[in-house]
Amino acid sequence: MKVGIIGLPQTGKKTLFQILTGSEIREQSGSPKPLPGTADILDARFDKMVAMYSPKKEVRARVDLVLLPKMEQENIARGDIFRDIADMDAICHVVRAFEDDAIYHADGSVNPLRDASMVNAELIMHDQIFVEKRIERIEQLIKKKKDEDQQKELMLMKKMLEHLEQEKPLRLLELVPEEERLIRSYPFITRKEMVIALNVAEDDLDIDKSSKAIDNSQTTGKENDSQVMVKDSEQAHPLLKKFKPMCESEKMAVMLVSAKVESEIALLDSEEEKEEFLRDLGIEEPALGVLTRLCLNALGLISFLTVGQDEVRQWLVRRGSPAPVAAGVIHSDLQRGFIRAEVIKYNELVAYGSEAELKKAGKMYLQGKDYIVEDGDILNIRFKV
Repeated sequence: MKVGIIGLPQTGKKTLFQILTGSEIREQSGSPKPLPGTADILDARFDKMVAMYSPKKEVRARVDLVLLPKMEQENIARGDIFRDIADMDAICHVVRAFEDDAIYHADGSVNPLRDASMVNAELIMHDQIFVEKRIERIEQLIKKKKDEDQQKELMLMKKMLEHLEQEKPLRLLELVPEEERLIRSYPFITRKEMVIALNVAEDDLDIDKSSKAIDNSQTTGKENDSQVMVKDSEQAHPLLKKFKPMCESEKMAVMLVSAKVESEIALLDSEEEKEEFLRDLGIEEPALGVLTRLCLNALGLISFLTVGQDEVRQWLVRRGSPAPVAAGVIHSDLQRGFIRAEVIKYNELVAYGSEAELKKAGKMYLQGKDYIVEDGDILNIRFKV
């Protein structure tokens, strides 16, 4: 599953992609192509388990990122950028929110809300054009031969067109499974979840240690305290408050990141130096940790852990998955021969300090095939094949 990173020219998306993936970007000749990469999921819970178990091996979960060509008029007019975005499972839109006279802005001034709205409008327009063409095509086919599925699709397309004409993304439109089936193969962009990353200057990154992210995307299940998914934005940064109405109405997550600060953090040699740097700025964690977790949320994924002295590993599974499916992520044999899952709640393990104390308190839970895995669960799978 891939997250596509998009943005207008000079937003800092290339810098963020390089920091996240460790990739070195070379100049491309001819038409720019999507650049793939993978990024570690930065999660304080994983770090805590590594500190607790001191394992021989530690493996973070990773997310696939793709840097897409910049959204400039030439690429928009050709339409290539929309085909690239359609291949993604979710979108991260990097928006410039920093002032720098040395870096030009295509529209002559820095206005993040204007830029985000403009890109959203282009994406909606793409879907609207597709729907209009599809309606014309279906109406032609129905004139030749009436078909029940085509009649159903025509009604659905007209419903979608009416929705898009109100300048609303398709992810706000609720569809029944039958409607989902009819459009499964179509390249709709605005049905994808979106994260807006506001690239701010260092001075704008922290105001009274206010909240750095607002997640308005649809979630289910419990959220772990260590996950920065801020629902109540009363303490949010002024720029986040400005974006709140648009992000709430269009079901998008929004966060602050400073590519300049993240670049400086990445250059530091040791974890101690990085922690000291963050403390001096009054920042609890690098914004890249928040960004990767928001991307996971947009993909509909959660993480769970397996722990021990041999290995601490973080795994990814679709939100709402039962325990056998999570077991299958680890190994197909575990799913095939699943008996039950021994479940530890992360917060309880941290509170009690060890598995031994957790057992004494009766806080280890044996769960069967119907158990729905929650974000941050620590699993030990019992199986027989």
